[in-house]
Amino acid sequence: MAAVSVAEAQEKLGELIDRVARGERVEILRDGEPVATLSAPVRPHDSGRKKEPIDFERLRILRNGMPPQSEDAGTFMRRMRDDERY
Repeated sequence: MAAVSVAEAQEKLGELIDRVARGERVEILRDGEPVATLSAPVRPHDSGRKKEPIDFERLRILRNGMPPQSEDAGTFMRRMRDDERY
């Protein structure tokens, strides 16, 4: 990782951004102490994980295996509230 002073970072910001865009990290120092780091943003597709396609058949089987609800969500929430369990 490269290290530059605040003054140098102000003078060469465009160059530093180009370096970061190429994958380098740049540490900015004030009085010899690190105060900031320039790095490329982490994007979801950079995580290395491939998205798996949705298995709709598996979801259908899961849904069909669930027992039907005897009341709608609004009635359930009102009952929970009124029974002081909420």
